[in-house]
Amino acid sequence: MKLYRFLTGPDTAEFCHKVSAALAKGWTLSGSPTYAYDPETKTMRCGQAVTKKIKGKDYDPAMKLGEQ
Repeated sequence: MKLYRFLTGPDTAEFCHKVSAALAKGWTLSGSPTYAYDPETKTMRCGQAVTKKIKGKDYDPAMKLGEQ
């Protein structure tokens, strides 16, 4: 089964650490990162899709993707 996550956050080192942590847990980058201005907070926001193949599990919407 293949899982999908879309990581988002403000354009800070914390966002880079979030993506790096996902990669360290076996997630793979999927597509290009996104970068957009948030007019409400007046900040730039980043996004990156990641995917991961796991064995022996059926998809359950209650699963915590970050713990996979």
